[in-house]
Amino acid sequence: MSAKPSFTPTSVLGPGELERLLPWLRDQVAGSLDASLPPGFARELAASEILAQVYSRTRLTLSEAKRNEIFSRVMRDLFGFGPLQALLDDPTVTEIMVNGPKSIFVERQGTVTPAAIGFEKEEQLQGVIDRILFPLGLAATSEDPLVETRLPDGSRATVAIAPAAVSGPYLSIRKFMRERLTLENLVALATLTPNMAEFLRACVRARLNLLVSGGPGVGKTTLLNGLAGSVHESERLIVVEEAAELHLPLPHVVRLEGRMAGAQGKGEISPVSLLRGALRMRPDRIVFGEICGEEAVVLLYAMNIGHDGCLMTIQANSPREALAHFETFAQLGGFDLPLKVLREEITSALDVVVQLSRLHDGSRKLTSVCEVAGMEGEQVVLNELFKFLEEGRNLQGKVTGQLRATGKRPVFAGRLEEAGYRMPTVIGSSRLEAQPLSAGKT
Repeated sequence: MSAKPSFTPTSVLGPGELERLLPWLRDQVAGSLDASLPPGFARELAASEILAQVYSRTRLTLSEAKRNEIFSRVMRDLFGFGPLQALLDDPTVTEIMVNGPKSIFVERQGTVTPAAIGFEKEEQLQGVIDRILFPLGLAATSEDPLVETRLPDGSRATVAIAPAAVSGPYLSIRKFMRERLTLENLVALATLTPNMAEFLRACVRARLNLLVSGGPGVGKTTLLNGLAGSVHESERLIVVEEAAELHLPLPHVVRLEGRMAGAQGKGEISPVSLLRGALRMRPDRIVFGEICGEEAVVLLYAMNIGHDGCLMTIQANSPREALAHFETFAQLGGFDLPLKVLREEITSALDVVVQLSRLHDGSRKLTSVCEVAGMEGEQVVLNELFKFLEEGRNLQGKVTGQLRATGKRPVFAGRLEEAGYRMPTVIGSSRLEAQPLSAGKT
């Protein structure tokens, strides 16, 4: 068992004593706090008053700025997320991975690096985990050692403890994007070209069914948010997600979120049940977070009975693989008709597959746009309309390349033109080829 932190009251703060002072203050406040006070403002106010009293006993004469910093860190440890709070507040951090008290990694701009922070001991990390789960009525136990939840800002958190976790508690946090990214933002980040943003917006306005494909962390949800934001304000959107991440400032949006079953196997709200409910809520559009199960069957049914303009994502490394995964999920969901019939249903439902990829330098790019053109025999025909071609690396080691039109005219060209989009401005012209994508931004 770790020894209790000690601190000898003094008028100055010697080298290294700050790291002893902080846990000493925290333990003094925690030990003096009335346990009967309910969580909330009253408890935090009481802790703040106790902290001021305890600090006065140290006889330290620190500047007001340094004293406020110390108070803030102590209160953060007691009521916030401890050392992780600074990372949660850092807008450049997209993911936090805690592999143990002293092993914390962060992702910035697609690159994972060690974080220059750590917990003092495993108990402090466990306390932060409990603080994440308790307000939601959740708990990680030996019977239910893997728990997924959300932080108050919408960030997704996954917790693992023993016996699932071999070397102590693990915690992974995928941060929620506070800023709603539009297609214009993605152009500024060099994920798309201006012409591609124009083309995708036209696909949405023409009510094509779009499937966004890509691996983990490539920005599928971000692009889905930008696409859904292009829907006309008069339309009613039903958004179904396993964990709510999309933020659509449109006037007529209904958001439905799933929930995992608890330790007793009760309380689950499955995405497929939400999707079935969404069909009875008079949607003009259905936006589905990520296909990863039997909901593929319900989406096929919806799109093939007239629910046009559906937007959804799936994890896959290529458009062809995306359709194969969609097919597999539909089979697992109970689609027991012949394989050719299933593929005909898929080609009848989907219009476009948009592929996002992470390049070697960590940047995220739209690398392919394919039309689901129909069937040849028992095989689905994919027409690639746009393709990202790598050209090399610049002096900073960043991948450079261009997103080019292949010159093929899609079958749905007439629908785009009815929506006010002129195909010759992109397809078969050099306008798109004149838009180089430097991978220096993500």
